Amino acid sequence: MPSLRQAWFQVHWFLGITAGTVLVAIGLSGALLSFHEEILDALNPGVRQVTPHAGPMLTPQQIVDAVARVPGHPRISTLTVQSQPGAAARVIFQARPGERRGDTVYVHPYTGALQPALKGQDAFEWIEALHRWLLLPRDSGRVATGVLALCLLALSLSGLYLRWPRHPLRWRTWLTFDPALKGRSFLWALHSVVGTWALVVYLMLTATGLYWAFDAVRDTVDGWAGIPRPARTAAPAPRAGGKAGPDAADAAPLDLTRAWRTFEQRAGPWTQASLRLPARPTQAVQFTWLAADATHDRQRNRMSIEPLTGEVPVDDRHAQRSAAARALATIYPLHMGTYFGLPGRVAVMVASLAMPLFAVTGWMLYLGRRRQRRATEAARAAHGQPAPLAAGGAAQGADTLLVAYASQAGQAERMALQSAAALQRAGLGVAVQSLQAFTPTMLAGHRRVLLVASSFGEGEPPDNARRFARLLAQQPPDSLQGVRYGLLALGDRNYTRFCGFGHALDEGLRRAGAEPLFPLIEVDDADPAALARWSEALAALDGVAHLALEGALAEGGTAPVYAPWRLERRDCLNPGSLGHPLFEVSLTSGTPAEWHPGALVEVLPRHAPGAVAAWLQAAGADGAAPVQHGGARTTLAEALAVSVLPPPPSGAAEAHAQACADALVALAPRTYSVASLPSDGALQLLVRQERHAQGLGLASGWLTAHAPVGAEVALRLVANPRFDAAPGDAPCLFIGNGSGLAGLRSHLRARVRAGHRRNWLLFGERQRAHDNLCAEEIGGWQNQGFLERLDRVFSRDGEAHRHVQDRLRDAAGPLREWIAQGAVVYVCGSAEGMAAGVDAAMVEVLGADAVDALITEGRYRRDVY
Repeated sequence: MPSLRQAWFQVHWFLGITAGTVLVAIGLSGALLSFHEEILDALNPGVRQVTPHAGPMLTPQQIVDAVARVPGHPRISTLTVQSQPGAAARVIFQARPGERRGDTVYVHPYTGALQPALKGQDAFEWIEALHRWLLLPRDSGRVATGVLALCLLALSLSGLYLRWPRHPLRWRTWLTFDPALKGRSFLWALHSVVGTWALVVYLMLTATGLYWAFDAVRDTVDGWAGIPRPARTAAPAPRAGGKAGPDAADAAPLDLTRAWRTFEQRAGPWTQASLRLPARPTQAVQFTWLAADATHDRQRNRMSIEPLTGEVPVDDRHAQRSAAARALATIYPLHMGTYFGLPGRVAVMVASLAMPLFAVTGWMLYLGRRRQRRATEAARAAHGQPAPLAAGGAAQGADTLLVAYASQAGQAERMALQSAAALQRAGLGVAVQSLQAFTPTMLAGHRRVLLVASSFGEGEPPDNARRFARLLAQQPPDSLQGVRYGLLALGDRNYTRFCGFGHALDEGLRRAGAEPLFPLIEVDDADPAALARWSEALAALDGVAHLALEGALAEGGTAPVYAPWRLERRDCLNPGSLGHPLFEVSLTSGTPAEWHPGALVEVLPRHAPGAVAAWLQAAGADGAAPVQHGGARTTLAEALAVSVLPPPPSGAAEAHAQACADALVALAPRTYSVASLPSDGALQLLVRQERHAQGLGLASGWLTAHAPVGAEVALRLVANPRFDAAPGDAPCLFIGNGSGLAGLRSHLRARVRAGHRRNWLLFGERQRAHDNLCAEEIGGWQNQGFLERLDRVFSRDGEAHRHVQDRLRDAAGPLREWIAQGAVVYVCGSAEGMAAGVDAAMVEVLGADAVDALITEGRYRRDVY
């Protein structure tokens, strides 16, 4: 069942990609209406405002007389005048039969001449109809815009809920974001922060818009204010005596002189006055005006004046009305922003113009999530078990050949899948299984098992095989009698315990009574000869030697391709630190590259130019001498730069260039965690300088010191499926130290851009003053609410040395809570110190079985070195 947060997220994005599109039209039209008077005046200079004259402006009676001299117009219904010098009078005529309202003209305030028609007036009437009724019939259009107002209200409130930070009192969290963000992170920050700025305006617009949209809302509010909506009146009845025509008094022309004089005497200072002219000269003239001290354009006063006597039967002042009635008068000014003057109108316009921004960024975030989901599923499928192999072409049973793997970085898994595919093509029933979800007792259900096992660190089992290894050590003797197995052990001879886990697995299976199909096969760094022996062993199964299985497996043993990347920049992140300098290294490629959070990169290092020059000088050799090396024509100096430097020959006679080149062994690549995402525009690494008695380390020295900025660096991206992003929006705990921040940072960037906020970063270094790595970026995540918890541990600050694992033990309670809520734990950093300590702390707090269960579920992911 989805969580409350997930439910609100679904509501938010669904309304955003449906109603949000229509809200864009309402927003843009509302922005234009915010300043439509100023826009009309700009389009029509000299129409509604003329140059003031020295004399007084015309009185209402003079304006009525001037308009009456122009033939062809109906009776005047409303006349509006202003006290501002030069302001034209507005005349609205009585509506013709079948029309809702009459024509409007403006009258020169000094001459009485009719002004030219307003350009753009019809366009604004269309814009207003779009804004208020979506160009639909008025009644149904009001309901439609009311529903959209409710959608905007739901969008605003759900957005507020979704971005609610852990520290809501920090105003920077709400109102600021880092403009240096890129890609999805920038889109989310822009969407959420601008939405926060506009939130109050949207709540105001929706609340006031609902008043006009639904009669039930308007009747309720009006009733609360004590101003019920007036009932519709029937047509006036005939006059007494059955005569409908006017009497002598009614036939006389309307004279506004006395009524106007009375108004000026009693109204006080005013800025705008509207006169509703009666149908008969004996009826009262209705005055509506704004006082000079009015704070908004709905603080209207009303007065009725008898034109013949000057009597005032009604004098209704806004200031004397009830508080509820005065509050009711603020609905329209609040909706238009005029209640707050010019700043309010600007705020409404900007918030309305932001509607397209939310629609565009919302759609981009939505499509980005879909692309990311598809990419994650594709990556999982690419590194997971294909459906045909799961079934194996036959029911799983004793005769099904089980291919199992223990893999840390994916190589063993890939080899197992390739082996299973080749055997399946030979017609064998095959099942593929990770040891992560497997137990030794389950092996008893299979007569034959093929295992592909890599070793981690100094001969330890990979994370996904730790539980299996522990259970295998507890198996009683002869419990696996009848099981025959073949084992391919992957390792690196640079480690003391070469293929250590493979040998431990072999010993444990033998001790439990299983028998080998063939002797254990060791593979050192995809050694082709060892892979050929494995292929031969597979080909011998069930007489399928006629199949070219070597070809299928050779795909995984082909020489990797390293591409040139440009070294764009490098920045020291910890100047003055007690530890070795740590650099952020940025590289770019001329061709697009894609990788997932947690990916690795293999870098081909080079010797420093000084080291090559010293070797050439000691050997008395010519560095410019042409040689063949690595299948290409190059110079001896270039060949030396990428090779293990042998002791220099004793003399120039022994330093023949090609002979030296033939004896060279290429430098082994160095692996680093990628600290960035493709959308960042660069591949970023966090590289700590290694220092030895002979100088800087090869790879770290090349990347951080010797390679000039702009130089080409040969590297290749390597997938790291065991450290890939967890699917969905599960809480994530990121633990690391030193340069291990690299692998954690790529994950955190991806989660920030995806809008996932349940993140906990626990990170250790030496000194806060010098080793507060990426502090600005991490602080920005925290301020924006993307780090629910941040623990930084500095071991050299204070008397007692505290480390990451110590802080994790201190947080045992929150750790258990996060794990219970489905959290995924990522660990990146040094294997011997931090990672081992964290592992011990996890077992201490959660228990060994619980940690094994996390590994089995894919919720304990490590990238340690």
